[in-house]
Amino acid sequence: MKSISYVLITPYTIVKSRTGGLLARLMTRSDLELVGAQMVAPDETFVNAYAEALRKQAAPNPSFLADYVEQNLAPSGGRRHRSLFLLFSGEDTHPKLAEICGHLYPEHRPINFIAGETIRDTYGDLIVSEDDPEKFTFFEPAILTPRNKDDADANLKLFLGLLKKSDNIIENLEYPDTSKIERTLVIIKPDNWTFASARPGTIIDMFSQAGLRIIGVKIHNMCQEEALDFYGPVEGVLKAKLSPIFGKKARETLEQHFALKLDETIEKSLSDSFGAAYARDQFYQIVEFMSGHRPDRTETHAAKCMIVIYEGENAVKKIRDVLGPTDPLKAPAGTIRREFGSNVMVNAAHASDSSESFMREQKIVRIHENNTAKLIEEYLNG
Repeated sequence: MKSISYVLITPYTIVKSRTGGLLARLMTRSDLELVGAQMVAPDETFVNAYAEALRKQAAPNPSFLADYVEQNLAPSGGRRHRSLFLLFSGEDTHPKLAEICGHLYPEHRPINFIAGETIRDTYGDLIVSEDDPEKFTFFEPAILTPRNKDDADANLKLFLGLLKKSDNIIENLEYPDTSKIERTLVIIKPDNWTFASARPGTIIDMFSQAGLRIIGVKIHNMCQEEALDFYGPVEGVLKAKLSPIFGKKARETLEQHFALKLDETIEKSLSDSFGAAYARDQFYQIVEFMSGHRPDRTETHAAKCMIVIYEGENAVKKIRDVLGPTDPLKAPAGTIRREFGSNVMVNAAHASDSSESFMREQKIVRIHENNTAKLIEEYLNG
């Protein structure tokens, strides 16, 4: 029977830009599906309720895990801290996620016995006092996840309330000079989600070199109307660029096949008809790729993507530099599109090309909305 469970990436892990590496592990080490994602910044009331719930849950949750939640997830200095909530669906979600995440080890474990097998082996820390093995000097679990269905359902009820009242964009930081601060929108495209792979996490990890903050995340299934609106400006560019090229090719093909000479008026007519039809077909392919729906056909298929909002100085340029040019063959080594792109359409990710584009695009994909809470509510009420 299918169930859902969650992983919460801690604020420390977020600020250390380890999000991509964790996501890559979670996506490749089980057959679970990532169905929801939302950045949250919990208030003290939620944190206290969550910590109390952890204290009531059965072993192996040690008491210091609840202490950690109170001390590190709660606001400090008047500012809330970002955590990333990930929702997974599938068979046996709780033991699978628990195994990938790894155990907390309150006992002293020599460094030679840690092999990096689990997420906590790699990204978590529990440093025990040399003088007193019962005490530790540093503790960072990296992620939080329940180990059984009862605990998961109880925690999901808490998170449901948090998610329903939270905006999808986290605004928890004031900048000394806001003139250089930009936001930009990234879409990790459907070609990264056709099967379970490390690609989405690796792409986020590569974007982290831009030194920007992730302030919003959502799993999104773009509908046909959104895709037509989002890529609408591309249609005119394709028509202007491709129509004359394929009008000329059509003229040359006809001349060769029928052994006759056609004048330029015929070529223009072919550009306006055949060339324009070819350009429209290319545009429809983009719409189908992004939404799973082609405007002139009835067939549909799944087309999931992840939308990520970045914030920081010169965010638009920094993200596009890491992404690389539209054509992967022209992209420099070390860029995302050179690494993961196949062609100008199937090129791994999209990024806004200006602040004006960001404002337009974030409205189309309704970035302030997130369906993660709805998925939890349907599950708990089902």
